[in-house]
Amino acid sequence: MQILVTDRNLVPHRARFEAALPTDARVVWGDEHALRTAEVYVGGRFTAEMARVAEMLRLIHVAGAGTDRVDFTALGPDIQVANTFHHERSIAEYVLSAAITLRRDFLAQDRALRRGVWATSVYDDTIAQPPTVAGARIGFVGFGHIGRRSWELLRALGCTGAAVTGSGRVDPAHGLAWAADTASSLDRLMAESDVVVVSAPLSAATTGMIGAAQLAALGADGVLINVGRGPLVDEHALYDALLHRSIRAAAIDVWYRYPAPGTDGCPPAGLPFHELTNILMTPHSSGVTADTFAGRADDIAANIGRLGRGEPLRNLVAQSAS
Repeated sequence: MQILVTDRNLVPHRARFEAALPTDARVVWGDEHALRTAEVYVGGRFTAEMARVAEMLRLIHVAGAGTDRVDFTALGPDIQVANTFHHERSIAEYVLSAAITLRRDFLAQDRALRRGVWATSVYDDTIAQPPTVAGARIGFVGFGHIGRRSWELLRALGCTGAAVTGSGRVDPAHGLAWAADTASSLDRLMAESDVVVVSAPLSAATTGMIGAAQLAALGADGVLINVGRGPLVDEHALYDALLHRSIRAAAIDVWYRYPAPGTDGCPPAGLPFHELTNILMTPHSSGVTADTFAGRADDIAANIGRLGRGEPLRNLVAQSAS
């Protein structure tokens, strides 16, 4: 069985990945010329042109959760698509660290001290003492594996929590104060929360779901953390809320623009977020850790083993989910 791997994030785990594969597996790393004879393709992007070249393909395995760059319409009925996760622990650490950093004003203190200014109430009576995260009210927009893992960490600090989800149903064992469906309760969640964590899936229904009214409800002391998809939050509304301090701060890990294939950079938005001082900007890196990709390498290798044995695969993605 020939396997073509083009996802560079798996390269550090090459030995681990290859050791877990069936003995008849032959892995080609990075050379898309091998696509014609590959039975398994491991990568995040699969186009119609690639589908025309791939003559023996049986499985496309994305080394992540998102399959939005796979052209499902170009795939034949015998090609399966699977994804993998393992990023929830890493993203939960990001959520916790961002909540503490922004709620305690550490970003502002860092930037001030670089100028020789000691921006704390100890030296400046005009600066208020910041609140801790312990005891904060956390609102989750989406409560899947990322939200649940983040809540485990925040709950341990004594936070209270609530969630809005597509279904409105959450296991009572999670210990949230309440949960409801997104459409009816988003404004309530924003108004009642000190920190809002956005990790909902992006769809036509959820695009722009957090706009000017919702950010105004979050209020001047509120912190927004988006680890879902950029367009869940209206770009202009977010920029204006940060610029005019109608919310305290934001941590944005997911954006409105991404580098084109073959390039290494671009501005992440059409507005100058980089000029704002109350935003933590990260390049979709909240889940990028060795822990995440070691787990993904294991999952992909295990699925390839199932494919070789003719067993059902795990984490299959239906074409309708694309």
